[in-house]
Amino acid sequence: MDILLLLLLPIAGAIITAVLGQSPKAKYVALTAALVSLAYAICLTARFQLDASTQFVADYPWMETMGVRFKAGIDGISLLLVLLTNALLPLIVLAGFKQNQSGTFYGLMLFMQAGLLTVFTALDAFLFYVGWEAALIPIYFICALWGGENRIKVNLKFFVYTIFGSLFMLLAIIYLHLQTPGKTYDLQDFYALNLDAATQGWIFWAFFLAFAIKMPVFPFHTWQPDTYTEAPTAGTMLLSGIMLKMGIYGVIRWLIPVAPLGFAQWGQTALILSIIGVVYAAIIAFTQKDVKRLVAYSSISHVGLISAGIFVWNVQGLQGAMIQMLNHGINVVGMFFVLDIIIRRLGTREIASMGGIAKAAPQLAITFLIILLGTVALPLTNGFIGEFLLLMGIYQYNIWLSVIAGLTIIFGAVYMLRMYQQVMLGEANKATEKFVDIDCTEKWVLYVICALVIIIGVYPQPILNISEPAVSQLIEVVNAKVLAK
Repeated sequence: MDILLLLLLPIAGAIITAVLGQSPKAKYVALTAALVSLAYAICLTARFQLDASTQFVADYPWMETMGVRFKAGIDGISLLLVLLTNALLPLIVLAGFKQNQSGTFYGLMLFMQAGLLTVFTALDAFLFYVGWEAALIPIYFICALWGGENRIKVNLKFFVYTIFGSLFMLLAIIYLHLQTPGKTYDLQDFYALNLDAATQGWIFWAFFLAFAIKMPVFPFHTWQPDTYTEAPTAGTMLLSGIMLKMGIYGVIRWLIPVAPLGFAQWGQTALILSIIGVVYAAIIAFTQKDVKRLVAYSSISHVGLISAGIFVWNVQGLQGAMIQMLNHGINVVGMFFVLDIIIRRLGTREIASMGGIAKAAPQLAITFLIILLGTVALPLTNGFIGEFLLLMGIYQYNIWLSVIAGLTIIFGAVYMLRMYQQVMLGEANKATEKFVDIDCTEKWVLYVICALVIIIGVYPQPILNISEPAVSQLIEVVNAKVLAK
């Protein structure tokens, strides 16, 4: 019942807000629904036992003739993503208060939340796939109906990319289902399969395509900068803060444990692609004149490092990936919200048209700087512990790859601080000298994000404690299968 309630709360909120339509009450109902979901996720966390077991399991018959069950649960890996999803939704809803969007807009956001939570808790492959596609539908309409000038063309590209990858994953899921003794979609039955290396090789790539496009990893990233730029700010926050974590989570939960011999064959290729993406995206970020595109490429670079940390498959790398998923979500939502404030006030995304904002808006300047320092992994900010563990994990795998991957910290600091200097410092122009500082709702969002950046940076251990038992057990299971062959 715990998991059912976790999924039903946002669905109930989505229905109510959608019914309210253009009513000004819609945004308050959406915020209330998001806060209730967060409170419930915190209650589950308080009851969670810090071990490797899967807890709060819901297992109900669904389509038994097809071998499908509604089976979902939470372990230390999925709990962090449940917390991330439910913590960011209230901030994303509150960030959009000034736009006075319709109930349909907020309903789509909450429906997407339910899809995301389904992905992060599913223990049945059919349920996982349903959640995967259910999360795509609302974000498509959010971007298509409320996006920028080129939204239709950009959104079509995004949709085609993701559907293309999903079809390969679906083929792999159906094949695995047919190989199980009881013809089920149960995750543990998939883990127990003893397939040959060649079969696991193509299953690896079928899953990897779907997950790599969603993250995105080089060279499957080309949909991302355009989509982030054209999407409404709430859509960009959902995509960058939470939705891309579906791909990272999929690699950890489904790809590597289901196809360990495929991972042994092709994991290094995926690792190299991830590290290429780290450097490539950072170099492209240097050239950007549009502030949203700069942060979009920065996100690709940071996600590439997370992906690399997973594919080295050791405790440090995987623990770094877990906490950095959380940190990246917090930081990127903060970054895009700050940029939204600036863009709405100035009416431009061009960095050259900005400058001197800090003089007129000191509170915005301070909060922006704190979030930016978390993004570039300054010690005692949240980004530091994640990138430190990721680089340590890659170092244990290969010292030279860790040197190349470490360039993300140097490059990121340069292009981010240069962007801050150009946007916030220097001489003000006619537009920026009358810039209005942040107000009530904007302060709430930015103050909460800044608090998380500092608190997690100073004391990350409770977060690491949640995921470590499950991470260690999963690594042992996969390594045992690889060594057995």
